[in-house]
Amino acid sequence: MVAYVIIPGIDGSDGQHWQTLWERQWGTSAVRISPASWSAPDLDDWVGAVQKAYDDASQRASRVVLVAHSLGCWAASTWLNKNPSSPTVGAFLVAPPDPHEPVFPRQAAATFMAVSAQPLPCPALVVGSANDPYCTPEAAAGFAARWEARWHLAGACGHLNSASGLSSWQHGRELLDSLTQQ
Repeated sequence: MVAYVIIPGIDGSDGQHWQTLWERQWGTSAVRISPASWSAPDLDDWVGAVQKAYDDASQRASRVVLVAHSLGCWAASTWLNKNPSSPTVGAFLVAPPDPHEPVFPRQAAATFMAVSAQPLPCPALVVGSANDPYCTPEAAAGFAARWEARWHLAGACGHLNSASGLSSWQHGRELLDSLTQQ
């Protein structure tokens, strides 16, 4: 049995986002983070929310997987590096934004500006898009290398969010399954 910690990006994932659709499918096996600072993200608040969700998820199942999108990738990686001995099965990191890109929400997410990709203590898979406005494929591949994660380019899918029209994103589920079956 696996439990999933859902870590959306800024403002959370809407009802048509693949994370929300997966969460509904997983039912009680999924726990979404609940930071107080959804719209003006504070890294410490988000990392604390990951901890709380992880604690809840680990009571539901012995195997926990982090499923992060966008800014949530940085909250997940920061939490993992602060908790290297957590028995996390894996981290699925989709569309991490590049804090050095001009479109990064510098004012809203100022505490995320100093994040850096460091080796993760569990298996991880980074999924990027060829035309993500928040991160070039080269930058995302670089994050994957520094996280010591596998890298997958999903094609031209924008920011891999609800605007990308992915619906329940079957290809993403297959990628997640490949991570958790290692």
